[in-house]
Amino acid sequence: MTSEAPSWLPADVSSALDEKLGIEIIDWNPARLMARMPVDGNTQPYGLLHGGATCSLVETVGSYAAALGAGPGATVVGIELNASYHLPATSGHVTAVCTPLGSELPLAAFAIEVLDDEGQLTTSARLTCLVRPARGA
Repeated sequence: MTSEAPSWLPADVSSALDEKLGIEIIDWNPARLMARMPVDGNTQPYGLLHGGATCSLVETVGSYAAALGAGPGATVVGIELNASYHLPATSGHVTAVCTPLGSELPLAAFAIEVLDDEGQLTTSARLTCLVRPARGA
């Protein structure tokens, strides 16, 4: 991990779904937040990484990026997700790289690329989040 989670995030920041899918944040840099997930255990019947698992990874990394941008006490929720699948992943891990596209509160948008262990693009996605500032802000 190159960047640590901010101290204001709760220690148990991962969700039950993140845990089931094996999603872990590997870099908390808000300009390039990264998470990875194993392919094994997250496949569809033909042995390919399931699109729903991929979308969960994308939503997770984008939502964390929005939370970092929004700051302590704010709430974020994904309101639009678009994903295009380019290559199948069948083993190893996939890594999601999330970069901000811009924000004009109450919205924040992100481009997310999902890469396999060889660095090949498997999925490109865009996530838009609704940001609710901390109360009193």
